[in-house]
Amino acid sequence: MVLFEQQKDAIGKGERTLLVYVELTSNKQSHNAQVEFKELAESSGLNIVKTIKVNCNSVLIRFFIGTGKVEEIAKIVEDSALDLVIFSPELSPSQERNLKKSLKCQVMDRTGLILDIFALRASSFEGKLQVELAQLKHLSTRLIRGWTHLERQKGGIGLRGPGETQLETDKRLIAIRIKNITKRLYKVHKQRDLGRKSRTKNELPMIALAGYTNAGKSTLFNVLTNAEVFANDQLFATLNSTIRRVILPASGEAAIVDTVGFIQDLPHDLVDAFKSTLEETKCANVLLHIVDAADEYNIEKIAQVEDIIFEIGASNIPSILVMNKIDCLDNFVPRMDRDENGHIHRVWLSAQTGKGIDFLHQALAEQLSGMMTRAKVHLDVGSAYIRSNIHDIGHIHHEKVDDFGAWVLEIFVTKHYLSKLLNFKGVTLLWEQSSPTNKLI
Repeated sequence: MVLFEQQKDAIGKGERTLLVYVELTSNKQSHNAQVEFKELAESSGLNIVKTIKVNCNSVLIRFFIGTGKVEEIAKIVEDSALDLVIFSPELSPSQERNLKKSLKCQVMDRTGLILDIFALRASSFEGKLQVELAQLKHLSTRLIRGWTHLERQKGGIGLRGPGETQLETDKRLIAIRIKNITKRLYKVHKQRDLGRKSRTKNELPMIALAGYTNAGKSTLFNVLTNAEVFANDQLFATLNSTIRRVILPASGEAAIVDTVGFIQDLPHDLVDAFKSTLEETKCANVLLHIVDAADEYNIEKIAQVEDIIFEIGASNIPSILVMNKIDCLDNFVPRMDRDENGHIHRVWLSAQTGKGIDFLHQALAEQLSGMMTRAKVHLDVGSAYIRSNIHDIGHIHHEKVDDFGAWVLEIFVTKHYLSKLLNFKGVTLLWEQSSPTNKLI
């Protein structure tokens, strides 16, 4: 499939590029859209020679923009010896083809650019399949009249009938590939579902990190879990969903998942392809919405992320707004804000320096209190060593040693940890009282 290979190798090798940001007067975009468009192009390894802005009153069928502007862009392409022109709006297959013919260079839109960045960043087996599926769905609409210069392939002996055109062959091959990838992803998703059901059955608290791309999710994930997930100051540094079990102060054992970053107008093919990964967010007990506190456009980005969270059906999950990167603000100290009901709804911290992480631990402890249980357990003499483990994972309200040297502890731990604790030899449950209103003392 030569055309598909050309599509995959289209950008990312320092091509001299012109960015064309198109703004429709009838549909004003967010203030940071043009800046973000340039950041996307830069993060893919392109050599941005020039950026121009085009104001459009309406969408034109042939080129999307006016003929005069196309001629102006063609002159820039010729004078600057450019290899690639990227348009910010989503182009139809015919518009992309017409522009390529008029500009005499490679042409793509923002959707194609995002797909290319995802292809560059994907590293896991599942991530690569998800990106390829999205690419193929996008490419399948770009095959129209792509091979009209070729004759039809002839039949066998006797040359009975005209046979398939190259276009029809490519469409059939793409359809087969999409079907095969979908089957393989289904198996991966089944495995992911089994893990998710196991965590739910064991009542293991689930914490999901979500937010705009480059807000610092992976850095915070590494701080909370002591993991070494790749984190960098670039768009879409993380594409692969990562889950780690951790022991959080006062909250005990929990699972934390780092997910792919969001962006405005995320291509629907990508949302569909990464649906299983986003399911981790939907199934969480607490959602940490990570925000770059130093970003002047963070209010707009918060709204855009909330729209996507609503779209994937996760808007009803209790959430905490984590204002990250306060180290980039002047004289800003960590703090936590409570709503009118006294609940912590926002935490200001720096994942890079670690300042304010204790506030986040406190906020998580309050949010997960409904999954905690108060219990009294008896540890015989031979099991006394478990007491230190309970200190590390949960909270001991009261403890005493009986006349036989055994420990009697009144503890506050997650239901998941209590069930594991009772599997130890020499541990006996005296009573348990679950209450969502339990608070740490």
